[in-house]
Amino acid sequence: MRALGFGCTLSETGMVTIYDQPKIDCHNHLLDPAHFGYSPGAWYHPVANEQGTAHQLIDLFDAYGTRHALVVGPNSGYDTDNRCVLDFLARGGGRFKGVAVVDNNTSRSQLERLREHGVIGTTMQAALLGVDQFRDTSALLRALAELDMFVDVQVNGDQLLEMAPILEPSGVRVLIDHCGRPVPSAGLDQPGFRRLLDLASSGRYFVKISGLVKCSAQTYPWQDSWPYVAALLEAFTPDRCMWGSDWPFLRAPERIDYGLVLALVERLIPDPGDRRKVLWDTPTRLFGFDDNYSVRDVDRPPGPGRLDDGIDHLHRL
Repeated sequence: MRALGFGCTLSETGMVTIYDQPKIDCHNHLLDPAHFGYSPGAWYHPVANEQGTAHQLIDLFDAYGTRHALVVGPNSGYDTDNRCVLDFLARGGGRFKGVAVVDNNTSRSQLERLREHGVIGTTMQAALLGVDQFRDTSALLRALAELDMFVDVQVNGDQLLEMAPILEPSGVRVLIDHCGRPVPSAGLDQPGFRRLLDLASSGRYFVKISGLVKCSAQTYPWQDSWPYVAALLEAFTPDRCMWGSDWPFLRAPERIDYGLVLALVERLIPDPGDRRKVLWDTPTRLFGFDDNYSVRDVDRPPGPGRLDDGIDHLHRL
């Protein structure tokens, strides 16, 4: 119950803000080099203000009323080392789900092990690594589809024109990060974004309303990105859209605050019913979140290369 001053509380005034609504953050990262050292070959090693412990991330979610989260393994810092994400999922006791970064030749049995530990899919970061990096992924995509998992794809500009034919044959379900990252000045008819809108009819694509700073040439509240959000909500409907903060805002061109990003959702999705679908109903349905969870002792640091489940995750699954 949040105090307003003068002896009033939100419950007494009848006010309900977005901070009180049930919500799931479907795009965020955990970077904790103090416990999980960075991979030497990772393309970028996030600096101190982009890092955080499991305890700090849980405190953040608690402060803003974020009940669940989909934690996405970052190429930055860790590359295909998923220890940090897997440790966080274990400590969450079912509160969190994860997306792992894997090699293209990852086997079905390895994917099954990841799924057992709360991982719902794997990433394809074409915006960073290029489309060519993922041309030999037919077996991986087929295995993801057979296991009812997702591929979490980040593209930039018109890259989806090349990525979509790679994804199509497997029938895998696709999460698109950051509104597809359209070029803000190119308009709604730019080929990559138009292709994304067309894919709404497939029923296999879902969009994260997240990372608006990556779709904008302006500063907060990134108003030049709003037409893209509106077009996605219309094409995909709130039943296939979800929200993500993109915390801790890696390499952001300006200071970004979790609370401001969250507050913006009320302006982008003013209808309370639609907002509930995007913030709660859709990710709950897709990822199987359950409020019956028990967070473990997040203050206890993990042993070298081992998680609470006793499995050796020192290198890669």
